[in-house]
Amino acid sequence: MALRIYTRTGDDGTTGLIGGQRVAKDNLRVAAYGTVDELNALLGVARAEAPPADLDQVLARIQDQLFVLGCGLATPPDKEAPTPRIETAGVENLERDIDRFEAELPPLSNFILPGGSRTAAALHHARTVCRRAERELVALGRLQEVGREALVYLNRLSDLLFVMARLANHRAGCAEILWRGGSVESEPSR
Repeated sequence: MALRIYTRTGDDGTTGLIGGQRVAKDNLRVAAYGTVDELNALLGVARAEAPPADLDQVLARIQDQLFVLGCGLATPPDKEAPTPRIETAGVENLERDIDRFEAELPPLSNFILPGGSRTAAALHHARTVCRRAERELVALGRLQEVGREALVYLNRLSDLLFVMARLANHRAGCAEILWRGGSVESEPSR
């Protein structure tokens, strides 16, 4: 028998965490895993733009890890999560990706404005949502345990998304738009 998509249990403004506890839909934990879900959806948008295969492969791995992260966040600290939590290896993978992709880019000496190719714009958008998820995780962490690795993962992921956005523009031959304190100029990708 197929499950229904609607249950009506959330009609009162609450939702269930893993383990059955009901909380308000504006609970910090729900906000944090909701933003991780939003980030995952934005990575799907970036992948729909048909990025180069190596970028797409990394994005697919990250989407999987974001489900793991979201599941951990949807589980109260006193319950056992049905999936493993984010671990150091996930962060190390992100750092290797940053180093590998950054080696292909010219050094950055200015702030850049988000944009360029559609893939890069989607990755920049995802980066900003990743930063919001990180802020929400910090707020939640003031009230209860969230796991240090989850916070480190989001911090490193936002760095990777920035590098991947730059690389998408570089490979597409799109100029980076440099911010120069109120005046804007384009610099061709090298």
